[in-house]
Amino acid sequence: MPVLNRIADRAEEIAEWRRDFHQHPELLYEVHRTAAEVADKLKSFGCDEVVPGIGRTGVVGVIRGKKGASGKVVGMRADMDALPIEEATGLPYASKTPGKMHACGHDGHTSMLLGAARHLCETRNFDGTAVVIFQPAEEGGAGAKAMIEDGLLDRFGIQEVYGLHNYPGMGVGKFAIRSGPLMAAADRLQIEIEGVGGHAARPHKAVDTVLVGCAIINALQQVVSRNVDPLDSAVVSITLFHAGTTDNVIPQTALLRGTARSLSPHVRDILEKRIVEIGEGVAKLHGAKAKVSYTRDYPVVVNHPGKTEFAARIAGEVAGEANVNPAAVPVMGGEDFAFMLEKRPGAFIFMGNGDTANLHHPAYDFNDKAIPFGASYWVRLVERAMPA
Repeated sequence: MPVLNRIADRAEEIAEWRRDFHQHPELLYEVHRTAAEVADKLKSFGCDEVVPGIGRTGVVGVIRGKKGASGKVVGMRADMDALPIEEATGLPYASKTPGKMHACGHDGHTSMLLGAARHLCETRNFDGTAVVIFQPAEEGGAGAKAMIEDGLLDRFGIQEVYGLHNYPGMGVGKFAIRSGPLMAAADRLQIEIEGVGGHAARPHKAVDTVLVGCAIINALQQVVSRNVDPLDSAVVSITLFHAGTTDNVIPQTALLRGTARSLSPHVRDILEKRIVEIGEGVAKLHGAKAKVSYTRDYPVVVNHPGKTEFAARIAGEVAGEANVNPAAVPVMGGEDFAFMLEKRPGAFIFMGNGDTANLHHPAYDFNDKAIPFGASYWVRLVERAMPA
């Protein structure tokens, strides 16, 4: 079965919802307007239950099928938060809030799941319960974890859970997925360096934290090339180096921050161990001190084999089997849907966004032509997982 006719007929209306969300981006857990809009729409659709405030500002909608004999409960998740980026699209529906924009397509994810929720409320052509999950704080706030800790999975009896993300560079109407690791663990690292400040013309009387920081950065690049198996994947990137306030003073302190990415627990352990050892060791070698903090944030997104096969089959029904890649190459981006997949079987899938700017770019925009595919995917998934 291709894209649903009713969904296609309503694609422009769903796109209008999306553009409204796009104009009013909100960050992390402060998605009050977005959550209120979502809750209002779910109520107007006729959801059996609409529960706000899960995980602080998350919203959950419960839709029961025509029959309840199966007892099956399937969860579907969309993220609602935006990013602290100044938009540069020039679109008529561009962000109205300076310094904030939907640069990752969460406006599209939310709107597509809303479109599916309305269709499911109207048709209820399934035997079981569909739970639509609208999550805050995916962008670094671990909103999925917060919702789980607030009882999401147990309170609503969710037995399996699915997620979706748009993918720039992949054609509209195409999907990609893989069993096992799909997206990387995303960890944060911080290195606070203390040396001996002094006059820039008398470096021999100081311990230069700028030099120490540079040495640590260079040494950290050897972790991936010399400590990780070449057949494994890992990334270590230093993205912030702050030291000094003027041109003639060697700074007393310096600060490095960055990220470490991995696709397996043993590589994650190697990264943490070596980053700490190198940060402390290189500083000591130069006569300085370093305090290294390694924070494990999002785990690896690991798709469950049977659910991955099922999700790929559903995508094939919507887009055609030839337009589904069931063996996608893993990506090193992070995604807090990983927390949900640690607790319940399920799968995360990529959906083509066409030839658009990349995610987290100020010129990015979700492609509204993808809406019928994403919304139809959600409807078909519920109907096939819980056939009436």
